Amino acid sequence: MRLAKLATIVAMAGLPAFSGAMAAAPLAKIERWGNIYTRNACTQAPTTGQARCFSKVVTDSQGVIRPGKTQAQLLLPRAVPQGFGPADLRSAYKVTGSGSSGYTIAIVDAYGYANAEKDLATYRAQYGLPACTTANGCFKKVNQSGLTSSYPRGDTGWAQEQALDLDMASAMCPNCKILLVQSKDSYLNNLAAAVNMAYRLGAKAISNSYGGGETGTASYETAYNHPGVAITVSSGDYGYGVQFPASSPHVTAVGGTSLSRSSTTRGWNETVWNGAGSGCSKVYAKPTWQKDALCARRTVADVSAVANPSTGVAVYGPTSSTTSGWMIFGGTSVAAPVIAGIYGVNGTADATNASLYGSTFHFDVTSGSNGSCGGTYLCTGAVGYDGPTGLGTPNGASAY
Repeated sequence: MRLAKLATIVAMAGLPAFSGAMAAAPLAKIERWGNIYTRNACTQAPTTGQARCFSKVVTDSQGVIRPGKTQAQLLLPRAVPQGFGPADLRSAYKVTGSGSSGYTIAIVDAYGYANAEKDLATYRAQYGLPACTTANGCFKKVNQSGLTSSYPRGDTGWAQEQALDLDMASAMCPNCKILLVQSKDSYLNNLAAAVNMAYRLGAKAISNSYGGGETGTASYETAYNHPGVAITVSSGDYGYGVQFPASSPHVTAVGGTSLSRSSTTRGWNETVWNGAGSGCSKVYAKPTWQKDALCARRTVADVSAVANPSTGVAVYGPTSSTTSGWMIFGGTSVAAPVIAGIYGVNGTADATNASLYGSTFHFDVTSGSNGSCGGTYLCTGAVGYDGPTGLGTPNGASAY
């Protein structure tokens, strides 16, 4: 796995010790992307049959999360957290609709997050989004067995991932219902069980911001094959190379871009994020709707959205095992729930990648690279389809 143009700093982040039911993340390497530093929210390197989440939290040079706005500061006029918020993302992707309460977006992640509903309420209130709570029927949290009790043990890194996913789905589809399904750990068999539960509980879009190696995954792949449901999956944060379940032919694999404001008619510019995953599956067959020439099997990705931590998004969630605050996040973990939210805005009842590939409503991303592949489209932005960004980024919700 390659982190293109990434300088890894030989330092370790000093993180909070275990407290209560939520374990603090282990020490993590600090990474540098341009002028900013990050560390992976989920630091454990996955073994065979295990996944890690694909979110990167912006820190200082020592790996400490940058302080966000305090509650007192949030009450001041124009005191907005750093990082792109809902209005920015909706502007960049020309999303005008807000979805409806008849559409449920499921977020599937590992481990518990006791303050999920409370932290989500802070994010939504900050940006003027309607309340989404258990009491009003908008929010529901279950374990992988579908129970609203017996939640998994907490894990700070995976809880940060959940906060990111909940906030991005809210940003893009503020009127959609949200179902949070927590698997008991990060093994793919349990994450697959959580995906199946999300389907059984009526989700129409299921967002998955995690991945691992393809070896031995065939027995889990059926969990990502639910006709009539849009299943979005992050392509990975390690540059050119393929992760599962993004390599499943039954999901929408979501790559990553760098998003910045510009003086163009669109008002925004995007290039390939050099950390986004892409490439050719070694396991899964090429679906009929994918026509590119260099991969005999499934090619990653299909579409993309913002992922570069240097152009990251604002998130409210756990900064440690005991406290919550504002943070900036990047990684293709941002992109997957953004796309799931756009499916929700369109209210798609039978989402298929075949319809995506037949649409012209995408912003083509034509520059940048995520690694070395002989200069081909598999790792380089190109006119039309390319690996790191797929068909491009959303130009409105109609393609979804």
